Amino acid sequence: KEATQHLRELIDRTLQKKGKILIPVFAVGRSQEVMIVIEELMRNGDIPEVPVYLDGMIWEATAIHTAYPEYLNNRLRTQTFQKGKNPLLSEIFVKVDGIDMRERIINDPDPCVVLATSGMMMGGPIIEYFKAWAGDEKNMLIFVGYQAEGSLGRKIQKGWREVSLGSGSNTVNVKINMDVETVDGFSGHSDRRQLMNYISNMSPRPERIVFLHGEESKCLDLSSSVHRRFNFNTVAPKNMETIRFV
Repeated sequence: KEATQHLRELIDRTLQKKGKILIPVFAVGRSQEVMIVIEELMRNGDIPEVPVYLDGMIWEATAIHTAYPEYLNNRLRTQTFQKGKNPLLSEIFVKVDGIDMRERIINDPDPCVVLATSGMMMGGPIIEYFKAWAGDEKNMLIFVGYQAEGSLGRKIQKGWREVSLGSGSNTVNVKINMDVETVDGFSGHSDRRQLMNYISNMSPRPERIVFLHGEESKCLDLSSSVHRRFNFNTVAPKNMETIRFV
């Protein structure tokens, strides 16, 4: 609820200024979660209704969710089966169908919301919107997911006001005047407590647990904590380190 309220305030503030909202997302999971929140906010009149453009593989990933509504949560199943309204199929969502349409959206002066890949801004259509809209202080970039160290998203999130995009003769320096905000609460990963609870209930006991997909210091810390608490053989490998499983 706090994440929803925060997102509502940010979107409403930007739309009142006639600005554009850019939200970098991953195609699967996070996109649909944010779509559902935005659809509900617009349907209830909590924020102005404007087009919500989906760029990247978001549309295709969303089609999987809409094809199997029986696997959605209880509230969404009720909306879909009893009320006949799947929020992911709302008319506010518009698929960006190619480069020409993307250019039209970028150059359109009217306010809108764009959800685009990639989630950490390391490539994908998000870059084209960012290059075009970053210089306008009316616009806003909203992070709803984790930004890994070294990613473009993390640099912007940390407060960089100018970034270089591209390489060689194609390098472009982009000044950032748009608002940059982060909405916590849309995490797609379990937190430390949830991981500890999961490990404590594992049966049979694992012979070894390997900690990956996180910042090095946090992987090492969690690995040590699990070893001390459960006396498991744990390891947090470094980048490019090889581990033999058999």
